[in-house]
Amino acid sequence: MDTMLWPFGTTWRPVRQKKRDTVDLRWLSARSWTQRWYPQGIDLGVWHGRRTLAVSWFRQDRAGQHLASRVAFVDLERSRHLDILLAVDDGDGELVPARIHAGGLAWFDDRLFVAATGRGIWEFDLSKIRRVRGPLARRLAGARSRGWRATALVAVRTRVHPVDLRCSYLGRVFDDDGTPLRRVLIGEYRTDESGRIGEFSIPDEPDARFVEHDRISPGIRSMQGAVRWGDRYFVSQSDRLRPGILCRGGRAALERDPVSLPVGCEDLALDLDAELLWSLGEHPWRRVVRGIPFARLQLTR
Repeated sequence: MDTMLWPFGTTWRPVRQKKRDTVDLRWLSARSWTQRWYPQGIDLGVWHGRRTLAVSWFRQDRAGQHLASRVAFVDLERSRHLDILLAVDDGDGELVPARIHAGGLAWFDDRLFVAATGRGIWEFDLSKIRRVRGPLARRLAGARSRGWRATALVAVRTRVHPVDLRCSYLGRVFDDDGTPLRRVLIGEYRTDESGRIGEFSIPDEPDARFVEHDRISPGIRSMQGAVRWGDRYFVSQSDRLRPGILCRGGRAALERDPVSLPVGCEDLALDLDAELLWSLGEHPWRRVVRGIPFARLQLTR
């Protein structure tokens, strides 16, 4: 297969895309089974003029400590992906890994918002991607082995947005007619039914804060992601090694949908252009990024 180069000569890597009842993307590398990196968040945007899917990952050690995070940008037309590491300036001009769970994404132009469980929402600037080499590239990837590639692309955190929620995941909000709003849903993963979901407008001014407009408590355990389209909410619920559960409906009447989500489901993203609801599974050997057609969900624009 031909390769596609991006600035700095970085090579995009292939993914396998199959279309039948769903659109399934699978990783053609060790990331399909590795227990070092886990996929979590998902959203869509435009990357250098092309429709692109963003998937966040976190890296952990054997003790479960977070070491690093990254975002894979998937060119949906050409079935290729490119990794961007997430980093933080330590205040002395040195870059260190963004050691967060990266449980959800919201992508607005060059602003990428990432859920940092228990630590608010972190914002990264996609307009100033850096190239790093050698030991720094390995360190930002949380890797100690010299076998890790010698160069990497990096997005640096610009702001931390404090939010009075656990910030386990992050999803987009659309108006009735499908117009994307500058709002997000921020929710809490809880193993009981106490998890909450808040709706916030994102700040445009440098010193402004997220402004909360609404908050609901759906009474759903193990919530992993949420999006809103008009008065319809969509919430993903994980169920261990069983297929994930999709709950949908009005804010006070979320019900289980007969259509299942991937095993080990995580975040959700609405793709109104392609009429797909995207989710993904995190478990090794079962990892898939899945787009469910609106027709299967009996959704119409």
